[in-house]
Amino acid sequence: MKTTLISGIIAAALASTLGSMQVVASEGHETAPVGDPAKGKEKAGQICQACHGLDGNGVPAQPIWPKLAGQHPEYIYKQLANFKNNDRWNAQMSPMAMPLTEEEMLNLAAYYSELEQTGGTAEAELVELGEKIYRGGNATSGVPACSGCHGPAGLGNNLSKFPRISGQYSEYTDQTLKLFRAMERANDPNGMMRGVASRMTDQEIAAVSAYIEGLGR
Repeated sequence: MKTTLISGIIAAALASTLGSMQVVASEGHETAPVGDPAKGKEKAGQICQACHGLDGNGVPAQPIWPKLAGQHPEYIYKQLANFKNNDRWNAQMSPMAMPLTEEEMLNLAAYYSELEQTGGTAEAELVELGEKIYRGGNATSGVPACSGCHGPAGLGNNLSKFPRISGQYSEYTDQTLKLFRAMERANDPNGMMRGVASRMTDQEIAAVSAYIEGLGR
């Protein structure tokens, strides 16, 4: 995937609904509003920290809730908007997102994207298969390499809304892939992730999920 070059950053005042947020201009992309991290932190302390932690690294005792620290702001915003609009559903997240304003979603995205992720550790017995799938896919079943979209280090791409997955809890990634495979999550552009996950076995999902968590170190 080609890397999009950022051509410039323009500071400007937006419409009153967006307050004093800034605008980032990128070559080949429409300008996108950027939230206020300070306001995002305040909001996170009110509604997000119980599941995701105020530092964005989640709750180790509940690894099915994802880490948000270091995640791309465009991706965080998209997921919040999808939860709010019922394009993605989760018993915990959907009710939390529905009352959020546009500005609050942008602020939360800005806040969590600036935090440092703690990384994780891969299960040794799953690393070999997980690395094989992540870097080379499975030609026999038609599973593409994860690195094609998420990058060799799992850092994703902000403008393409491909999420950072490195260091993510393996339990969350495993659950997410199975939701895509079962078509219970369907907010992936053009069904990309549903197509990938539909070709993966439980063993492959477990292995690549473990490997991805270890990429954070």
